[in-house]
Amino acid sequence: MKITLEGKIALITGGGAGIGRAIVAAYADLGAKIVVADVDPGKCERLRTELGDGALVIETDVRDPAAVELLRQAIADRHGRLDILVNNVGHHLGTFKPLTELSDEDIDAQYAINLRHMFLVTRAMIPLMRAAGGGGSIINLSSIEGFRGCPYNVAYTTFKHAVTGFTRAMSLELANDLIRVNLIAPETTDTEQVPLDLSIKPGFREDANRTLPLNRFGRPEDHAGAAVYLATELSSWVTGTEMLVDGGSLTQNIFKRTADGAWTVMPLVRESCSY
Repeated sequence: MKITLEGKIALITGGGAGIGRAIVAAYADLGAKIVVADVDPGKCERLRTELGDGALVIETDVRDPAAVELLRQAIADRHGRLDILVNNVGHHLGTFKPLTELSDEDIDAQYAINLRHMFLVTRAMIPLMRAAGGGGSIINLSSIEGFRGCPYNVAYTTFKHAVTGFTRAMSLELANDLIRVNLIAPETTDTEQVPLDLSIKPGFREDANRTLPLNRFGRPEDHAGAAVYLATELSSWVTGTEMLVDGGSLTQNIFKRTADGAWTVMPLVRESCSY
């Protein structure tokens, strides 16, 4: 089977950097006609230069219904249809604190950027996907935090759990249109949002890598590969499912790896240094 997106119209939200940018590159390489919605004007300008006139790059805040409507109209005017929608926007917003310290504004902000925009964008794009006439693919970017508990990040975690419900419900609602709906759940990935060199102390990267079964953190290209699978005919009989691109971290559960590679459920205690 040839892997191709020739002739397909693909919208990637938040496509200016990180995972979204990697998906843009992968889809463009496979021949898709690219539409990118990104809130950052500088990233939009760079994308226009890199992708050329064939791509439609629109400065859009997908949290704003009016901006989403302008995005829909621009796609309708240029292409008249849409085949692939990647709801990639999401962010932890640096809101790491217990629930008792979360303000209403904190909760609303997490809701807007991690869940509500999926309702707005998907609702707006469904008529364009139906207009394509041959089915299509919606891919929602969630997080591994949508499948486990995460203290001090309860709003983010809750809304990521909700993305699973949204995905499953929409997969049934759109099944008669042959529009498939699936999600990708990344573990920690080295991107502009989560620059690991700033999070991990110098000299400890190898130790940090060993906390994951596949011995490294994610790269944007890992998730782009999953997005290619879910957008192409390779996944023509896949809908309503979750693809965990997490290096095995959820399966790992409470197990930890010792220095010699063995697995244990016991706490790991290093011998302290003498001073």
